[in-house]
Amino acid sequence: MAILQNVYALITLLNIFLAIAVIFLERRNASTTWAWVMVLFFIPVIGFVLYLILGQKMRKRKLFKLLGDSQKLVEYTVERQKRQLLDGEIEFKDRDMAGYSDLIYMSLKTSYALYTDNNAIDIFIEGDDKFDALLRDIEAAEHHIHLVYYIVRDDELGRRLVKALAAKAAAGVEVKFLYDHIGSLALTRKFFQELLDAGGQEAAFFPSRIPYLNLKINYRNHRKLVIVDGKIGYIGGFNIGDEYLGLNEHFGEWRDTHLRVRGNAVLQMQAQFMMDWNLAVAGKIQVNERYFPILSEETGSIGMQLVASGPDSEYQQIKNGYIKMIYAAKKTICMQTPYFVPDESLMTALKIAALSGVDVRIMLPSKPDHFFVYWATHSYLGELLSNGVKCYLYEKGFLHAKTLIVDGKVASVGTANLDIRSFKLNFEMNAFIYDTQTAERLQRIFEADAEHSKLLTRDLYEARPLWNRFKESISRLLSPIL
Repeated sequence: MAILQNVYALITLLNIFLAIAVIFLERRNASTTWAWVMVLFFIPVIGFVLYLILGQKMRKRKLFKLLGDSQKLVEYTVERQKRQLLDGEIEFKDRDMAGYSDLIYMSLKTSYALYTDNNAIDIFIEGDDKFDALLRDIEAAEHHIHLVYYIVRDDELGRRLVKALAAKAAAGVEVKFLYDHIGSLALTRKFFQELLDAGGQEAAFFPSRIPYLNLKINYRNHRKLVIVDGKIGYIGGFNIGDEYLGLNEHFGEWRDTHLRVRGNAVLQMQAQFMMDWNLAVAGKIQVNERYFPILSEETGSIGMQLVASGPDSEYQQIKNGYIKMIYAAKKTICMQTPYFVPDESLMTALKIAALSGVDVRIMLPSKPDHFFVYWATHSYLGELLSNGVKCYLYEKGFLHAKTLIVDGKVASVGTANLDIRSFKLNFEMNAFIYDTQTAERLQRIFEADAEHSKLLTRDLYEARPLWNRFKESISRLLSPIL
């Protein structure tokens, strides 16, 4: 009995010291601090283990040191474009976009996100279409193929992709495949053997030295990018796996949004891939003009910025871009996301927009894939409904799209979910699109999805079971650390 008392006293003392560290040394925001203190005191032993896994903070100084001087690739052009924006010297091909020059400037200043307007975009909402197009572009590649994905499955689609990449590597095309170690934890080197034998390269982002175990749950590379010859780029929500083709019985039809981009915006994806690869691999990519070809101004006429954010950033650039777009809205805001765990600034922006008469609509999946995140998501819906926001629950399969459309004029499509993890902890990238025609296309897609969704009314929300309310409350308390 005395031994148990001593152990309990030791655990209590350890929790007190850890709580002091969380409060006074880590300098987290108040909601995150209280969430961790609650976990530490209510589940002392398990809470301590969870903190070791989820609570570690990576010092930005360390990340900047690892990144080196890669970001200087675009510094000169960024400074020149900032001056042009301030002086009103940029002529927008779509005249409606002149009203968003402050949004462009903000992303340019905080994320080195160059504005380009010679782009063409194909939009994919089904996995078969996206991967058929990707495999065709891989087959046509002449110089290099660069890929980064969060999830890569060792299944039929994954093996089919590796086989196609191996064939190009054997033909002399440079192939570099970067995948996240946590997202693709089940992968083994055997999966890439055919590619490696053909001369291709693979690398895991922030791997663990212990097989099948990685304590770095945070700071994951959640990007999904492909760059082919520096001329064609892919960005969006589809990972690599059979479930993204709608072949998983639990999820059913997979509804996502992905872009195929041609034009100078691809060069921003290229620069980001090079920084990610150089962060993960000792053998760094050397800058070569073949990676950054001069592209024709006749490729397209769509204005774009590719905005990256992550724990290596001083600002939460993608979230700030969302908020800036929301405050600029005059008529409509349409959002699609699989996870909705916003911070106070994003919630306030949505509420103010709705209270100002803007038609705010948010679409979420009706079925869960992460228990706590799903119920935390639903805990925020009551506040939105009370302020006039329309909430749709998508029922035709699983909704994984990460899309924001404002006034049918500007839009964002990318890899970031509307949650704290995507905004602060993960490495993400979104395409901010300044083109009325493209925004209208995405708006029509949203409206088509609404036909396969249930409108969650205030009455339906209030009538939810007591057990659901309990799950929402607990998940809401934990939401700052999910």
